[in-house]
Amino acid sequence: MTGTWRNWAGNEQARPARVVTPPDAGAVAAAVAGAVQDGLAVKAIGSGHSFSPVAVAPGVQLRMDRLDQLVAVDAASGLVTVGAGMPLWRLNPLLAEHGLAMEILGDIDRQTVSGAISTGTHGSSVRFGGIATQVRGLQLVLADGTVTHCSATERPELFAAARIGLGALGVITQVTLQCVPLFALQVRDTARPIAEVLDQVHELADDNDHFEFFWFPHSTTSLTRRFTRLPGDTALSPVPELTRRLDAALNGPGFEALCRIGTRFPATVRPIARFAAKAMSAREWTDLSYRVFASPREVRFLEGEFAIPREHTTEALRAIKDWVDRHDERIIFPLEVRFVAADDIWLSTAQGRENCYIAFHQYHRMPHQRYFQACQRILAEFGGRPHWGKMHTLTAAELRPRYPHFDEFLAVRDAVDPSGVFANPYLDRVLGPAPQAGR
Repeated sequence: MTGTWRNWAGNEQARPARVVTPPDAGAVAAAVAGAVQDGLAVKAIGSGHSFSPVAVAPGVQLRMDRLDQLVAVDAASGLVTVGAGMPLWRLNPLLAEHGLAMEILGDIDRQTVSGAISTGTHGSSVRFGGIATQVRGLQLVLADGTVTHCSATERPELFAAARIGLGALGVITQVTLQCVPLFALQVRDTARPIAEVLDQVHELADDNDHFEFFWFPHSTTSLTRRFTRLPGDTALSPVPELTRRLDAALNGPGFEALCRIGTRFPATVRPIARFAAKAMSAREWTDLSYRVFASPREVRFLEGEFAIPREHTTEALRAIKDWVDRHDERIIFPLEVRFVAADDIWLSTAQGRENCYIAFHQYHRMPHQRYFQACQRILAEFGGRPHWGKMHTLTAAELRPRYPHFDEFLAVRDAVDPSGVFANPYLDRVLGPAPQAGR
């Protein structure tokens, strides 16, 4: 018996026919060959932190926990090779020991390296791209059981597709990253009127190394976060331990209790959201980058996120606010707004354009469908591209015109996995079935 697998949010599950925990690329290749022989599809999973069904594995589920080694570190060049199952929360302190850091991170660090790049995980800065832009090489196991390498000079078309490959091209077993010298971040958290932030949003994004903000739709206040990059030997002034523990209690068990009250008594949701907005405090501190970028998320929630051209930021947010007010919707989690530089990765949500990312959340016990569908409709009207690891309902026909290289990606997928060994229902929906699937 393999049992039932569930993702972190609890909204996706699978009961795989077989579970394999391979220790190396050879064992992955053997598992793939065995699955093909038995007519089963294969999916690798990491931490299960995707809200979408991208990693749902009804056939053979490869758990990458044992492929978690720090394979090679070149401190001089900054090139670091790690096993695909290495979680970011473990990798970052290891890099720091070598005087290195990842150039940018997302706002959580629970994902594995391969999961983060495969779904297009990003942070917030118009000066830097998402995590996949740091990839310099990949080792994959393909559908025919071969172990191959790709980079900008070795199988470049496979590399162009596989940096954000959704798990559709093969099983990533190793990742080579371009890291940077260890650095610190000075943080300035400030509560500001949302009208003021929206009026100045592009100036704030341009004038700070990293800028993002959170806005509860029922409130007129937002929390802005501005980060300044500093050398790694900067004197640090981290959040005091007592304050950190108090924050953890308020944002964890405390907010969980408020969410449960809101679930049982919906009329309290708006007052709770306004209270939470007012509780967001101004502070400044300085710490190593990886301790700042990512923060704990103890309260479970559901999430969707779309990338839109940044020039539409204010218009899109006001449209969401207007919809929430007109439909008497009760939202207990804030909108999260971030900005990312353009890149050249085929299925990157930032391919060819500078983006604003708008993420919408709801407590996992509360109704979310109507709100999420409204956000998707509004953001899609602005050319929105959905985050591959978050909730959306778009299909291949709707996604194709949003990605200039969509058909080039499919050509690579169809060449390396023509029978859909690495497919699942989600990939069939967002990419279309492989040409020989089901034969």
